[in-house]
Amino acid sequence: PSPPPLPRIYKPCFVCQDKSSGYHYGVSACEGCKGFFRRSIQKNMVYTCHRDKNCIINKVTRNRCQYCRLQKCFEVGMSK
Repeated sequence: PSPPPLPRIYKPCFVCQDKSSGYHYGVSACEGCKGFFRRSIQKNMVYTCHRDKNCIINKVTRNRCQYCRLQKCFEVGMSK
């Protein structure tokens, strides 16, 4: 029998650098950012940043500022 296929190795999530689950909306993204982007677009969400619109978005901080997270989604190339 042939050996089992190797698991796919994806680049880290372009938005938060977490482990990516594949290419979603045009970029390598984790399940969290994929779902966040999908919900934000489908519901036409408008978020507000309570700081200076330059919050750091990473695996630990990604849920702190939805405005900056969505902006980063667009900056890295996510699109409907």
